[in-house]
Amino acid sequence: MFVASIFFFSSLLGIIGLFGLKYWEQRHSRVLVPAFRETLDTRALQLKALLTAARMDLAQFLPVLVRLSRFFIHEAALGFAYLARVAERQAYRLADFVSHKHRFEKRETRSEFLKKVSEHRNGGGEESRE
Repeated sequence: MFVASIFFFSSLLGIIGLFGLKYWEQRHSRVLVPAFRETLDTRALQLKALLTAARMDLAQFLPVLVRLSRFFIHEAALGFAYLARVAERQAYRLADFVSHKHRFEKRETRSEFLKKVSEHRNGGGEESRE
């Protein structure tokens, strides 16, 4: 905020100074340092052309930025998925290491409640047919 206010007030003083110089030149019918002024006018026109070209380039920058960000987000998602798979494998290795059986195999549950819930969720079972 402090830096912005310094730029603002210095720009304001510069503009006031230029208007004062213009007023003085008109009152005295005299131009101070005309060769330097010509050089500055040429540079100002070059800067204006450069800013116009930059505006056109900036209009094309947003679509390119969107494409790049989509690419990087996609790559980050793929990398995260890879890390998740590695973490899954490591979790299974850790579970095998900690288990006294040293091999996990999926088997049918012994709980009647879980069997009924599974049948209900899958849409099967004899109770739903009655």
